Amino acid sequence: MLKIITMYKIFIRPILFLFDAESVHHFSFRGIKVLSNLGLDRLFRKAFVLEDINLQKEVFGLRFKNPVGLAAGFDKDAKLYNELSDFGFGFIEIGTLTPKPQDGNPKKRLFRLLDDEGIINRMGFNNKGVFEAVEQLKKKHNVIIGGNIGKNKFTPNDEAIRDYLICFDALFEHVDYFVVNVSSPNTPGLRELQDRKPLTDLLKKLKHQNSKLSKKLQKKQKPILLKIAPDLTDDQLLDIVRIMEDTSIDGVIATNTTISRKGLKSHLTIAEEKGGLSGKPLKSRSTEVIRFLAEKSNKAFPIIGVGGIHSAEDALEKLDAGADLIQLYTGFVYEGPALIKKINQAILARTNRVNA
Repeated sequence: MLKIITMYKIFIRPILFLFDAESVHHFSFRGIKVLSNLGLDRLFRKAFVLEDINLQKEVFGLRFKNPVGLAAGFDKDAKLYNELSDFGFGFIEIGTLTPKPQDGNPKKRLFRLLDDEGIINRMGFNNKGVFEAVEQLKKKHNVIIGGNIGKNKFTPNDEAIRDYLICFDALFEHVDYFVVNVSSPNTPGLRELQDRKPLTDLLKKLKHQNSKLSKKLQKKQKPILLKIAPDLTDDQLLDIVRIMEDTSIDGVIATNTTISRKGLKSHLTIAEEKGGLSGKPLKSRSTEVIRFLAEKSNKAFPIIGVGGIHSAEDALEKLDAGADLIQLYTGFVYEGPALIKKINQAILARTNRVNA
């Protein structure tokens, strides 16, 4: 495992980081697909997958093979979830998906902050639309899939519920859980939907639709989670706890990217780019939010922790703060796929010590 980590950091990452971040993302996608088609998927599984009953975890009614997932934004259009699961992820979250296809914000819109081990993105929900993703999701898969849903850029906030319902209806039979994204900083006005009344209305409507579709299709209701921003104040976080009580949705993902630029080492020309910041600079704040929600709610709902996980120690810190599951994104980019197994090994070692 140490050899794989060293190889990625010393040889592969420096080459990839010579090129534009978004171009490398698409190149990596194609590369993983080609290598898997050539039969290297078995080698990936042998190198990166760790299976053990003590890693399994049941959260909001779903049985996860392990608690380490891939956050939304990496496989937006559900094109690579099977291949990505070969790297050892216990679940894959696709999206954010919108009803209509959209190009997102103008390029250049993805920036690496090498001195901070972070990424700034202002992608703007670029995706091929929910119905294109549904076609991709018809492929057989053996990994839990989450569907992260949002609204189109030019849909007014007072009509946003319609967009979320379109995505919910389309994905209902194809994903295992839903994530309501009202916290991206890259769609104008979206974060206003985090205010108590509009957010409560949206979540109650989705809960009602969940029940309606469940009865109509004679299937279980799907867990609904809310993804929140790290930039909320304590009072706003208390509102989130109250909203969870009022709506009885199934969990929270803490957190999305931040608009804060506090304490960055990177040059101002990069650090001051508009967009959401992820990676190591987000680690402490996301952990604070997780701990706050867990304590103030008396752990009344599950939490998926995401933000700045670049090591096994970072992952354990999120779990100790109150997270039930964790997700990677920027850490996956900077540390490589070996990070997933390294985290699972640390979780398993600790579990075995406790059970000994």
